[in-house]
Amino acid sequence: MNATSPIESAATARVHLADYREPDWRIETVELEFDLDPLDTRVLARLQLRRSGHAIGPLRLDGEGLELLAIRLDGVALGDSDYRLEANGLVVFDARDGSLLETQTRLEPLHNTALSGLYTSKGGSGAVLLTQCEAQGFRRITWFPDRPDVLSRYRVTLRADRQRFPLLLSNGNLLTRGETGDGRHWATWQDPHPKPCYLFALVAGDLATLDDEFVTVEGRRVALRIHANAELIGRCAYAMDALKRAMRWDEVNYGRCYDLDIFQIVATDDFNMGAMENKGLNIFNSKYLLVDPAHSSDEDFRHVEAIVAHEYFHNWTGNRVTCRDWFQLALKEGLTVYREQQFSADSGSVVLKRIEDVQILRRAQFTEDAGPLAHAVRPDSYAAIDNFYTATVYDKGAELIRMLAARLGRAGWRAGMDEYFHRHDGQAATVEQFLAALGGANDLDLSGYLVWYAQAGTPVLSATGQYDAQSKTYTLSLKQSTAPTPGQPIKHSLPIPVRIALLGDNGLPLPLRLADSGAETSDESVLELQQESQSWRFLDIPAAPRAVSLLRGCSAPVRLSTQASATELAFLLSHESDGFNRWEAAQQLARLAFDEQLERLATQPMVKSKSPDRPADSPSAIWCDALASLIGDVTLDPALLAELLSPPDELELAERCTPYDPTLAWMAREALENSLAHALGAATLTRHADLLRQEQGAIDGAAQNRRRLLNRCLALAARREPARVFAIAAQRSVDAPSMSERQAALGVLTRHAAPQADAALASFEQAHATDAVTLDKWFALQARIPSEDTVERVEALLAHPAFSLRNPNRVHALLGTFAIRSPLAFHRADGAGYALFERALIELDGLNPQVAARMATAVRDFRRLEPGRRGRLQAMLRRLQDLPDCSRDLADILRRALDEA
Repeated sequence: MNATSPIESAATARVHLADYREPDWRIETVELEFDLDPLDTRVLARLQLRRSGHAIGPLRLDGEGLELLAIRLDGVALGDSDYRLEANGLVVFDARDGSLLETQTRLEPLHNTALSGLYTSKGGSGAVLLTQCEAQGFRRITWFPDRPDVLSRYRVTLRADRQRFPLLLSNGNLLTRGETGDGRHWATWQDPHPKPCYLFALVAGDLATLDDEFVTVEGRRVALRIHANAELIGRCAYAMDALKRAMRWDEVNYGRCYDLDIFQIVATDDFNMGAMENKGLNIFNSKYLLVDPAHSSDEDFRHVEAIVAHEYFHNWTGNRVTCRDWFQLALKEGLTVYREQQFSADSGSVVLKRIEDVQILRRAQFTEDAGPLAHAVRPDSYAAIDNFYTATVYDKGAELIRMLAARLGRAGWRAGMDEYFHRHDGQAATVEQFLAALGGANDLDLSGYLVWYAQAGTPVLSATGQYDAQSKTYTLSLKQSTAPTPGQPIKHSLPIPVRIALLGDNGLPLPLRLADSGAETSDESVLELQQESQSWRFLDIPAAPRAVSLLRGCSAPVRLSTQASATELAFLLSHESDGFNRWEAAQQLARLAFDEQLERLATQPMVKSKSPDRPADSPSAIWCDALASLIGDVTLDPALLAELLSPPDELELAERCTPYDPTLAWMAREALENSLAHALGAATLTRHADLLRQEQGAIDGAAQNRRRLLNRCLALAARREPARVFAIAAQRSVDAPSMSERQAALGVLTRHAAPQADAALASFEQAHATDAVTLDKWFALQARIPSEDTVERVEALLAHPAFSLRNPNRVHALLGTFAIRSPLAFHRADGAGYALFERALIELDGLNPQVAARMATAVRDFRRLEPGRRGRLQAMLRRLQDLPDCSRDLADILRRALDEA
């Protein structure tokens, strides 16, 4: 028997949902005084204690890495026998209901490389002190019951050197400020709304400010301020506009007004998350706040709009109503992602936004659900809560909200949300309470949806249909199944809403009327599959449907399995009126073509510039022909056409390979792209030239949509006329008016190892050497070059003067892109990619365990690899697991990844 290592024991110490109990102590008010300095910060905390009626035993507070300088209870200094310091907490023995506990703590923010709690980031004129407290960072600032169901009112005073830290910010409204007479100054902030400690924030530094104002429908004048380094403040204008639009949208669509006199956002380059919704003082990763056409792609603009809205929407779905415990994380995150998606769809294209959301769902969440890190939207236990900020919680959580909203309808959804806010404003709520509020407002029992929150895995929906010409009826049979996931071998049936339409020979929807239903006929129907299998019969169908349109708009987060032929899918691609399902038909057809290429390569493993001729009825030929008929259609939304012309990416197609040989899968997709490029012929360059004549670098939706197609046409044309396209790309990588086009052109050059690639990369680096956000693009472009030699390139970039393992954005740009988006190099057969990753991960874990754990999730699916690579990667994971100083965050990921090995 092998002994269990200490790290494995630590990782298996789990918190369980079933063990939840209300806090023994609550904190009525919190007064904090900070004397701020990067090397020596002093924190004085005054906590007004309230003992719960059921509480037994002494007061216990969480604390991590703190130096206690003084402790008083009701004004009396405590002796050594009056309290006990533990590894992760402080126990006070004689606290009473109503007592005032005072502690003084010393911190060293400069040495806090984990970027959790109070830490130092670089600023325009020096260090910036700031906080990140979600999920459990507040315990790194002072002793406190660090859990989301302890809501308190905060009053915060900040003191610091005026020259080094002229800006002093915290949550709520500014009460007063002044000078201390010794070159230092102070500011006092008060938040009138009770909040959990994870929403606490402070910022101190020398930052420039962009000012604006918003007037709510209630007449409140709200000062809006965005703070960033002086040289970057000009790139905050788009974020400010997005903020004001989000504030108005929330008033109109949810009746939610802002509730303080000021709303502030701060940009920083050193941040573990994308952004943080601290009450009244959002802190943003610069990547998701700073944009302009010269430095930012169209995707960057969309991200900024979405994330600014997301964090603002948290003011009600997360702050005013927070989560009772971290198991309910999706209650705030999934709900707010859905609200963010609604806003973005209303601001742009409903169809394109839905396509983008489903692409993320499939690439990230479906993959997560299919591997060893699969977990329920509301898991029943965790070892490290930081590891559950996942695609399952956010993206699948949003899909569950979307199903509920569709079930209730627009009016019912608004009524349900109004009831939720009415019942739980100022409280910490649960998923059960959320469903009860929605159902209560609509006289419905929605508890059946709890199984979606409790059950991991992606359901597979199978569909078969049969037409009876004699009775003119069509019977649709649906069946659901979910594969076992870690800890859940037995799965239960889920309520699955399925939006469907039947298309006739002319491509138009047939009128639908369900048997045994009094409903009138309509062009589409929503069926709810509640059992393992069910059937529905539609009446008065004049002829057999030419095609069945299932899961329109992706009405449920499931995988669809049908018997649809390539011909039927091509018909849907040409005639489907639902924009999402038109794209989905193209995706399904591309998957069939990929399977065909994969089968060919298994017996003929040579990459050719053009695939051999295919029978006219082969999936590849049908796919190419269907798209060739669309390339010149100027009436079709160019962004939608770009998506139709794009097969699923490597991550999604790799799931079709068992075992997974990264080289073979990459070759099959390359053959797929090459066959399409040659089938489209000169039309790609013709369309590119037409679009180029309209390109002026504008950022409006129409311009962004045109650029999507322009860039896709250039990428396809490079496969057919490389020399001509490389010359165009080299010029556009320098002269194009938008970063989106310059980045795409540079991607064409690097992907194909064009002669101009190195010069173009050097030019880009020189132009953006001092711009951290834009330089990340340069690192990421090189990390995903599809070549085995990319291992050596990434090794060299790790030693680049601009690279630092201390900066999460840079780590994600280089190491994250390499591990996830560069399968040829990362999975190089000799194991060199794995060795590079292992060395970097060990060093990273000693600096920032949260980021190290996120990097490690890139190899969660090693068991799907062919035997040689699987063995090397598994051995690497075991070596990491056996490290004596492996962090709890990383150890948790490693244990879960290896459990089923």
